[in-house]
Amino acid sequence: MKITFVLPTLCLTGGIRVVSIFAERLRKRGHEVFVISVPHRQASLRQQVKSLLRGRGWIATPENEPSFFDNLDVEHKITDRNRPVEDKDVPDADVIVATWWETAEWVAKLSPSKGAKAYFLQHHEVFDYLPQGRVEATWMLPMHKITISQWLVDLAKTKYGDRQVSLAPPSVDTKQFYACPRNKQSVPTIGMMYSTIYWKGTDIALKAFSLAAEKIPNLRLVAFGVDAPSSELPLPANAEYIIQPDQQKLKDSYSKCDAWLLASRSEGFGLPIIEAMACRTPVISTPAGAAPEILSGGSGILVRPEDPEEMAKAIERICQLPNSEWQAMSEAAYAKVVNYTWEDATAHFEAGLKVAVDKSKQRDVKIVSFSPYYVPEEPERKVPVVSDRKNKVEVGC
Repeated sequence: MKITFVLPTLCLTGGIRVVSIFAERLRKRGHEVFVISVPHRQASLRQQVKSLLRGRGWIATPENEPSFFDNLDVEHKITDRNRPVEDKDVPDADVIVATWWETAEWVAKLSPSKGAKAYFLQHHEVFDYLPQGRVEATWMLPMHKITISQWLVDLAKTKYGDRQVSLAPPSVDTKQFYACPRNKQSVPTIGMMYSTIYWKGTDIALKAFSLAAEKIPNLRLVAFGVDAPSSELPLPANAEYIIQPDQQKLKDSYSKCDAWLLASRSEGFGLPIIEAMACRTPVISTPAGAAPEILSGGSGILVRPEDPEEMAKAIERICQLPNSEWQAMSEAAYAKVVNYTWEDATAHFEAGLKVAVDKSKQRDVKIVSFSPYYVPEEPERKVPVVSDRKNKVEVGC
């Protein structure tokens, strides 16, 4: 197939990384892949004047920022300026994929020759800083939806009446994220991703850590994030913090922890969950994104949302486990994620694209949706389970 991905401004977020992985792997499967994105928006004259009057200086437009597409053998074009993508910008193709609510608006207006229209949804982006009505309207556009977690499939069905949604949960690259079997840390250590975005729940995680530290005085925090810590969300004095870490070194942060926190109020999926687990680190998470499916079976601890006290108790519980019990939880976390590969994920994504093409030809299509991380509680409910990982290799052990 000829496949076009339409992206917004590129940045080092998990969502963009997922698209880059799918794009590269689809190309390796023999598809012709083209990617288009838009540059950063330049500040208006009014915004520049305000910034100068407030003593913040001239607002520079970021240029030559690193991108997950930098070293990929995938054709990538950036438009001349920050504007909607139009017919003239993209080649004719079999399928064209919107990857963000705004790009969905653009793709909806493109001519049929640009391909069957698909919408890759990685979150329900009805945030205060976005135009909620427009975001919700994109869910009702006549495009085939492909998404990454079961809760988004269910949301499309219950809120937007779309019963034909493909599910392609992301995997984790075990050549990038790995750790050898290990013992608990000599100094109890908890990890987290730091963000000032409200729905990421950094305030909850930091409160939970401070409460746990009252019971475990030598408790240490390891964290990484995109920006410098805010004075409104200060890190503990002894925290180890890395700004914009080298992607190949993220495993070092994960693997030096006894547990990893995800306190999000909302997530599309929650990539740090499976990245930490691939590094044999148990996860303590709120029921955001795919956490309820992934943390079943003793591979982590699920806590109530907006409850730092319960999260603190989970920290204490893991840190106080005998080493043998912690190792059992560590191995359960690892086993949970390594049997489902990016090759499996790409196969599901590819199947979703084929459904989009078939639907554009007005064929009757039956959609089968499942989460490879989910183990059903009811015996009669049949959910496909991915078999043991092919060619399993533990790198670096």
